[in-house]
Amino acid sequence: MIDVRVDVSAYLLVGPENTNGQPVEEVVRSALNAEFTCIQLRSKVVSARELIYLASKCANVIAELNKSETVALLIDDRLDVALAAIAEGIKVDGVHVGQDDISPNICRKYLGSDAIVGFTPRKQNMIDYVKTHDLSDVDYLGVGPLHESKSKPEAGRQKDGSVITRTLEELETLVKISPVPVVVGGGVTVKDLPKIAQTGANGFFVISAVAGAVDSYLAAKDLVKAWQRCL
Repeated sequence: MIDVRVDVSAYLLVGPENTNGQPVEEVVRSALNAEFTCIQLRSKVVSARELIYLASKCANVIAELNKSETVALLIDDRLDVALAAIAEGIKVDGVHVGQDDISPNICRKYLGSDAIVGFTPRKQNMIDYVKTHDLSDVDYLGVGPLHESKSKPEAGRQKDGSVITRTLEELETLVKISPVPVVVGGGVTVKDLPKIAQTGANGFFVISAVAGAVDSYLAAKDLVKAWQRCL
């Protein structure tokens, strides 16, 4: 039986480049009020100091809503930012890294056994990687894209410019062999959730579907309700 240490059922990735000018922490507030369960702070455009500041703002919102013990706040890619934020007393719960980033075992070494470490295997050999590698330092797998994503255009993109997307059959196979929970995203909309649920995945992740929506709360609520209906 899979040991679930983090609830990835409704997972938001968000950074200032995704929110159409809305404060990141207010998008997080809307998502949490709509019962999202995990937050990943992700930005390719701001400095480490700005990321730490955003982490503080998001952690404060999570605390205000009394969700600090149930909702994980993770930092994408930046182990240094996570460690610095924690050193400043900010409740950051861990990181999410890819196969080309700092390895999960290094993240675990520096963050400790209580931290959450999420991982995305490289797209070309995802299933083989999960079959053949030790994932004991990983708490969940984030996989995709299900569709080509405007918010994360690098996802699945190859050197020739083509994009590898995940089929539902691949996802079902991955879920069966994975020793940890699997969360699926990449251009995901409400209409995709029944198909994702049928693969046995533990949850879905989105960026622009919530962060870029005119009403982030209503968009998030629609996704959560649709996912709950699937279960």
